[in-house]
Amino acid sequence: MVKGLYHYIKEAWKKPDAKTLRERMVEWRASEVFTKVDKPLRLDKARALGYKDKKGFVIIRVRVMRGGHKRPRPNKGRKGKRMHTRKTLKMSYKWIAEQRADRKYKNLEVLNSYQIGKDGMHYFYEVIMVDPSVPEIKNDKTIHWICKSVNKNRAIRGITSAGKKSRGLRNRSPTNQSMPSVRAG
Repeated sequence: MVKGLYHYIKEAWKKPDAKTLRERMVEWRASEVFTKVDKPLRLDKARALGYKDKKGFVIIRVRVMRGGHKRPRPNKGRKGKRMHTRKTLKMSYKWIAEQRADRKYKNLEVLNSYQIGKDGMHYFYEVIMVDPSVPEIKNDKTIHWICKSVNKNRAIRGITSAGKKSRGLRNRSPTNQSMPSVRAG
């Protein structure tokens, strides 16, 4: 059976070359938090998530700090019951990356994202963004749904794939305590 190009790209990303990836991440750490990229690094993943090589599609590489979300602890004389320094977020790093990209690029809408690497300090994601004002997007029958006004600020409202997963909307069982929302459960 003959396999296509995307199959081999997917297989190569299952065990990437450590030296090449390390060199790339050294370069990414020195660059800005948001970097506009010409082509997606993981072409197979980007195409599976809806990316097309046409006007209106933009790939943004986002760098997110890893580790616990620590808050400064007050050092005055108070009861120490709720003064913890660590805060466990219900949001995934992927969703945080999408939200930050959405806030940075207000004229674009987040379609989806995928991880391209991580080191001791950072996660690196590529966020696929779409410009709804471009005529090529409005006339494309597979992606023109993003031009409607109900799809504004998708990442911030938590209706992207990463947002729905973090909100617990993948598991539809009646015993799921995060349906219809975490607070309602």
